[in-house]
Amino acid sequence: MLKGGSIMNLHVLRDQGKSIRQIAAETGYSRNTVRKYLRHPNAGSFHGRRKRGSKLDPFKPVIETWMREGLYNCEVIYERLQALGYQGGRTLIKDFVRPHRPPRPVQAKRRYETPPGAQAQVDWGMVEYTDVYGVRRKLAVFVMVLSYSRMMYVEFTPRCDVHHFLRCTIHALEYFGGVPTVALTDRMKTVLLEMEDGHRPKWHPLFEDFALTVGLYPRVCKPRRPQTKGKVERMIDYVKEHFWPLRPFTDWDDLNRQSLAWCERVSRRIHGTTGERPCDRMLRERLRPLPEPERLEKFLEEERRVSLDGFISYDGVRYGVPWAYSGRTVKVRHRRNEIEIWCEGVCIAKHSTGHRVGSTVPLEGQYDGWSASNGQIRPRPVAFQVPVDEVETRPLSWYEALVEVSACCNSTRSGTSWSA
Repeated sequence: MLKGGSIMNLHVLRDQGKSIRQIAAETGYSRNTVRKYLRHPNAGSFHGRRKRGSKLDPFKPVIETWMREGLYNCEVIYERLQALGYQGGRTLIKDFVRPHRPPRPVQAKRRYETPPGAQAQVDWGMVEYTDVYGVRRKLAVFVMVLSYSRMMYVEFTPRCDVHHFLRCTIHALEYFGGVPTVALTDRMKTVLLEMEDGHRPKWHPLFEDFALTVGLYPRVCKPRRPQTKGKVERMIDYVKEHFWPLRPFTDWDDLNRQSLAWCERVSRRIHGTTGERPCDRMLRERLRPLPEPERLEKFLEEERRVSLDGFISYDGVRYGVPWAYSGRTVKVRHRRNEIEIWCEGVCIAKHSTGHRVGSTVPLEGQYDGWSASNGQIRPRPVAFQVPVDEVETRPLSWYEALVEVSACCNSTRSGTSWSA
């Protein structure tokens, strides 16, 4: 049986004025076949085989009764039909139930808008990159969005712990030039440790201290309700879709410089929801001023212990410090393009950031004055020997005379008591 394309080809050849013999010679079909399909155009139509009965046919009335009663779960229907003698599979049941299944209820959502300066939404995202050695690695991306103006701040970090969270938050507030009233986040452990008694939040102590210092009131979403902070959720997807694909960069500093320039460009586009540019709406944001930089210094610090060879590890890079501080605990302040290492209120080392993960960055003059003899920082414990006290040597007669004197005194005391 010829298919539609072959039949159409026969009619085209005939319209070109060719005879049945010529068409048969050109197509390779017999003349009777060519004649049949030219005389009867519908000879090639396939009417199909007669539809056979299904194993489900005897049970369809029962299924329809169950569906009228609200049962559409095919697994439950399958188990019940097996008890009635059904020997078919689940696919027949699913194909029969699917057209009758009522549509899923759609939960309507209302967009929640806030007044200027009232709220900022914060969240983390994860992206992947390939390093210079071809190894696939992960990178955290911090995003903060001002809910009114839709101004956005993006920063990439190798970690998403509480120290990086606070540092990125400070950078974002400095970028916006002020502090909103509320920071809306999900229930990340860097913000909320747990809910005591089911309703009383127990904040992370370091974040709580930071929030009180800058005057930022934290608020968390309900469990499994990410759409509550939909503005920042959408912006994380926007970063992944528009900024990250095939993005070349040399180090974290270069990447974050590119992200800030990209945020500036994005703020000048017309926003699809507000119909205005975020940079224009930013002029109407009523943000409160940041506290003095000195009050924020402690939130930019992390403690590290200096190794015996005079290095600290920070974000996967080993930075050198003077050898005299080996074994001691120091504080690391990570500014935008610089690492400062402090000990007892004194800055003992400075390093530029942007080094490859796993590298070692020595300090100039790190081992000045060091030698094997003075390399020991702490004195070794030492014991002390003391002389023995000298004892006077006396003859035995001295002790006998002492006993006689003692006995005489005792008898005198006894006689005095008796006479009395």
